[in-house]
Amino acid sequence: MSGTADGTRALELLRLVRRFGEVVALDEVSFSVEAGQMVGFVGPNGAGKTTAMRIALGVLRPDAGEVRWLGRPVDAQTRRRFGYMPEERGLYPKMRVLDQLVYLARLHGLEPEDARARAAAMVDALGVAERGRDRADSLSLGNQQRVQLAAALVHRPEVLVLDEPFSGLDPVGVDVLSEMLRGQADAGVPVVFSSHQLDLVERLCESVVMIDRGRVVASGRIDDLRAADPRRLVRVEVSGGGDEWIERVSGVRVIEPLPDGGIVELADGIPQSDVLDAARSVGSVRHFSIVQPSLSEIFRRQVMR
Repeated sequence: MSGTADGTRALELLRLVRRFGEVVALDEVSFSVEAGQMVGFVGPNGAGKTTAMRIALGVLRPDAGEVRWLGRPVDAQTRRRFGYMPEERGLYPKMRVLDQLVYLARLHGLEPEDARARAAAMVDALGVAERGRDRADSLSLGNQQRVQLAAALVHRPEVLVLDEPFSGLDPVGVDVLSEMLRGQADAGVPVVFSSHQLDLVERLCESVVMIDRGRVVASGRIDDLRAADPRRLVRVEVSGGGDEWIERVSGVRVIEPLPDGGIVELADGIPQSDVLDAARSVGSVRHFSIVQPSLSEIFRRQVMR
């Protein structure tokens, strides 16, 4: 991914290697996140996403490689300015919500009055203000997730690293967190988050990093990854035509069946007109268009090849 306007990447993971015994969790993993950019970090279970994030936050040490912030190696002082949301619940279960947000803000250097004001503002913005005096373990999983994001934001971080932030949220919670993350990116904060919900990544992010078995297999702007996909996809629907006729068209493979047609992949050399002519022969063509591959389709192609 390209750097910021002045040529400096905000957050960089450079050639990270991490082994657990004989298992290579990360194998020369490199990517960067610019100021104001939201990047999706996606991959199958066990691909290395959480390991990379823990190294970025200093929870784990790499066997090789380094993490840089604004062109300089990250140290403990720098990491105090980071916001981290772990996949597993990272709250103190018996501690009241506002108390622990104030405590965490103080750990990051905020003065008491500022810490209390920030804690109150965060629970209000995330829709859990009425639960501020409740213990964390009394909250639903969705509300715990909202409080975890508040914990990542309470100290005004300069970068956000979030591991599965949308896990366990209902649609309203997803919308609340999405708007919060957009607001952070709009304010210039680099945001990187992992998620198995690729539709959310596609909706929120301009760029993506795909990792599989510890290696980055694709990265860049989502539009560029779509443009680079060699497949030729067409969506065709015929009123009352069903979908059986598509399989009779030479050089065409059905990617996604539809009630009156489907999304099909054309082999090299097969003109789109062959599909259109076949559709016209069975009924009235209701829809015919070129289809760009979704992020989910690109992901499957990259990790299953």
